[in-house]
Amino acid sequence: MRFEVSAVDARQQVVALELDAASRDQAAEAARGRGLAVLAVRARGLALPRVARRAAALPVALLAVELLALLEAGLNLVEALQVLAEKQPAGERQAVLAALLEAIRRGEPFSQALAHFPQHFPPLFVATLKASERTGSVREALARYIAYQGELDRVRKKVAAAAIYPAILLAVGALVLGFLLFYVVPRFAGVYEGLDTELPFFSALLLALGRGVREHAAALGAGAAGLALGATLLAREPRFRAWLSARLWRLPVLGERMKLYQLARLYRTTGMLLRAGIPALRALGMVEALLAAHLRAPLAQARRLIGEGRPMSAALGAAGLATPVAARMMVVGERSGEMGEMLERIAAFHDEELARFVEWFMRAFEPLLMAVLGVAIGLVVVLMYMPVFELAGSLP
Repeated sequence: MRFEVSAVDARQQVVALELDAASRDQAAEAARGRGLAVLAVRARGLALPRVARRAAALPVALLAVELLALLEAGLNLVEALQVLAEKQPAGERQAVLAALLEAIRRGEPFSQALAHFPQHFPPLFVATLKASERTGSVREALARYIAYQGELDRVRKKVAAAAIYPAILLAVGALVLGFLLFYVVPRFAGVYEGLDTELPFFSALLLALGRGVREHAAALGAGAAGLALGATLLAREPRFRAWLSARLWRLPVLGERMKLYQLARLYRTTGMLLRAGIPALRALGMVEALLAAHLRAPLAQARRLIGEGRPMSAALGAAGLATPVAARMMVVGERSGEMGEMLERIAAFHDEELARFVEWFMRAFEPLLMAVLGVAIGLVVVLMYMPVFELAGSLP
């Protein structure tokens, strides 16, 4: 029988290989005989194809919180990592922590050991710890990264919390409309087919739709499933997401807020890296992957201007990456020598501005959405019962 084995090799890289063995245990033993640390063993047989999934990444923010707590409790780095490895269930996460321990015991710096696992530890986390190794302040670097992630999560949670009620309302309204159009209307159409009276135009149109749904239910169901599948595949396509994002950015109000969100992320991440001791050019290069695709060219322009000796405030302003408030505050940060802290303050200011906009937008959008759904559902019901009202009015 053939098995697929995921393991960690001597270079601390996660590898996948296929082995022939009589059982899972023998496949794992054969992999260990090659000097590999086995993470998982899966049987390969006749099965439906599955979409490839990435290995479950370590929760870096939670790991940083736990590691900082252990270091502040008086443990050294090796002891803290050992405690974290022991509390993890057997699997890939435990193997990754064990590999980190082995790398540190071989004399590698902590940041270099982390860099062996880019699928688990983002470059920002690695760079922050690498910068801290020059001063020996790992705890400060961890605290800085935890605060950074906390601010990002706070903004995301505000947006998600504001969107929950409209999403539920929209889903319920869509279900009610679907029930009326695909279940109730076709049955009303069957009732009215035997009537000799002429139906009102819009009622006849609605009931014709009901008859069409009843007669072509299978085709409509297959079409809806195809559209859902196509939308899912398109949503996973980077080029389509970039195209859609570019179109949304052109909208007058929404596009401005989307840009402001991206700029706040740029300021916060750059500020965190500058406070960690990373030079400005390198910090901006690391932030590039976090930005929308069409903002990367302006960021490259800003980096080129900084490399030519221009101040960061002037370079970002010339590239269109500085709001009026940010430009003024960055000038103050350059004069005081606290550019990293100033960028984080700018990000906090814009995050609050975005939070106020989201709150205002949702307060205006929720009643509007309720009104639209109520009118749509009420219109369908009235059109269904209008022939009944007319028949009742024609009775002596």
